[in-house]
Amino acid sequence: MANVRTAVVVGSGPNGLAAAVRLAGHGVKVTVLEAAESPGGGARTSDLTLPGLLHDVCSAVHPFGVASPYLATLPLAEHGLRWRWPEIDLVHPMADGSAGVLAGDVDRTAAGMGVDADAWRRVFGPLARSFDTLAPEVLGPLLRVPRHPIALARFGLRAGLPATVLAKAFRTPQARALFMGCAAHLFQPLNRPLSASVGVMLVAAGHRHGWPVAEGGSQAITSALVSVLRERGGEIECNAPVGSFADLPAADVTLFDTTPQAAAEILGERLGGRGRRRYRSYKFGPAAFKVDLAVREGVPWTHESARRAGTVHLGGTAGEVAAAEAAVVTGRMPERPFVLVGQQYLADSTRSVEGVHPIWAYAHVPSGYDGDATEVVLDQIEAYAPGFRGRVVAVHATGPTECERYNANYVGGDIGGGANTPLQMVGRPGFVLDPYATGVDGMFLCSASTPPGAGVHGMCGAGAAASALRSLGVDVQPIGRRAD
Repeated sequence: MANVRTAVVVGSGPNGLAAAVRLAGHGVKVTVLEAAESPGGGARTSDLTLPGLLHDVCSAVHPFGVASPYLATLPLAEHGLRWRWPEIDLVHPMADGSAGVLAGDVDRTAAGMGVDADAWRRVFGPLARSFDTLAPEVLGPLLRVPRHPIALARFGLRAGLPATVLAKAFRTPQARALFMGCAAHLFQPLNRPLSASVGVMLVAAGHRHGWPVAEGGSQAITSALVSVLRERGGEIECNAPVGSFADLPAADVTLFDTTPQAAAEILGERLGGRGRRRYRSYKFGPAAFKVDLAVREGVPWTHESARRAGTVHLGGTAGEVAAAEAAVVTGRMPERPFVLVGQQYLADSTRSVEGVHPIWAYAHVPSGYDGDATEVVLDQIEAYAPGFRGRVVAVHATGPTECERYNANYVGGDIGGGANTPLQMVGRPGFVLDPYATGVDGMFLCSASTPPGAGVHGMCGAGAAASALRSLGVDVQPIGRRAD
């Protein structure tokens, strides 16, 4: 036992847990320190409105979770995780009563697109077919030699474009808006280079794996990861905040599921001048204003397909989505912000109580927005679902300040782990050979502020764990789709 290596992971979000699980799988004795009363970070579930009504506190719908090259290597189903799919993945309703609909595979989706059917197949068909080859390349550091250069080049030809340019591949306002709503998950102006990337990945992932939810709420993902970790000998200590280097137990390697700034504060002078400047200059993006609702009999959407969709995007035309996103980045609150609505209960009935259903929604708002956007969110839903307000039984609002108070990684309400500017997308959290290494021996960053960024996919943690293992002299194989 004298030769057993040890690790400390600060933070138990999906990336911290993924890092801990990968380390433990290689025989490292892992302790996870979590400041909150329970593990999970952005993957927690709570009855925010009414007793027994299950709301996802942050992350909710998981195309990257089910498609994650690392999570796919873990026996999560054996530890209680069950993915559940809605009948329709995504609907983007329009003011005239029509809608763009993402419904399963490429052919099924294209069949409802009229004159845009062939264009949709051309843009997304090759990416969907090669998605499992592409995912390990894209969901990792971009500054490296690719293992599958052809697949990556095909992705890059689309993802490198401004979203506003790629949207012009489609002729109908419905197809354009459907894509632009997916691209808006970037939380950045959609006329910049690389702004098509997140939308391309979300659509391709949906066509290959769908947009599922976790049965019982996103907390089930956390619970499964915790169970795997404990099975591998790891431990979790809650109510254990780390504010300084003195709070860290001795270990061979330490990983931080925190913001770069928080890691810089903990490491202090050990980080060095260049490292401190790099971490402290890291930029954060716009915020989310979240509204959780208890709704009797669900939302009465005008477009029938929206009543069967796990996710609904509200933002109007492609141009209106782009204008709203440009506004929030410059600090202006749009009159009609882009709003995402989650209807997870349609795939997972365990979340509802006696005909009352949990509705999850948030609007994109400026960083640190201190107003109350509750009515704006309700108005957006009412515009596409007349009579909706009369069905609302309870409301729970969470603004940017409350988001950051709940999770210190959500700086200014940014739930994405940092601004997706072109530079930060390529060099996150800086232009270095190993984006996970802090520059301090044995210290690594594993949060969503590292590649590939936000999402419950565990790839940031898995990548950081690989760097930590290599520093211990462990031969780490590339992530595959086998049990690790």
